[in-house]
Amino acid sequence: QVQLVESGGGLVQAGGSLRLSCAASGRAFSSYAMGWFRHAPGKEREFVAAISWNAGSKYYADSVKGRFTISRDNTRNTVYLQMNILKPEDTAVYYCAAARRLAATVIRAEYDYWGQGTQVTVSS
Repeated sequence: QVQLVESGGGLVQAGGSLRLSCAASGRAFSSYAMGWFRHAPGKEREFVAAISWNAGSKYYADSVKGRFTISRDNTRNTVYLQMNILKPEDTAVYYCAAARRLAATVIRAEYDYWGQGTQVTVSS
């Protein structure tokens, strides 16, 4: 069992930056692939970024490529999402997720554990 707690969300102006953190409880964090998803009102929850167990592979949604960076610190059981050049369309609840696999995945159904989410609001 893994519990995930996101933090770092908030209100920011367009063009600004935020860094989200996701702290995982339990052992064996390094054996999980991790991902970030987001859910905006009236839309489906969508993939944002994913990272393999050792950070050797990273995937990004086209909409955030070049602006967002996913990283992890296995010594701190934490995964991060650095978000730069934020746009109003990035406004959403951002969720951290863990998958019981080593390789990164973009498929929502392959994630086993989810956090409660953190709100990110980007004003124009």
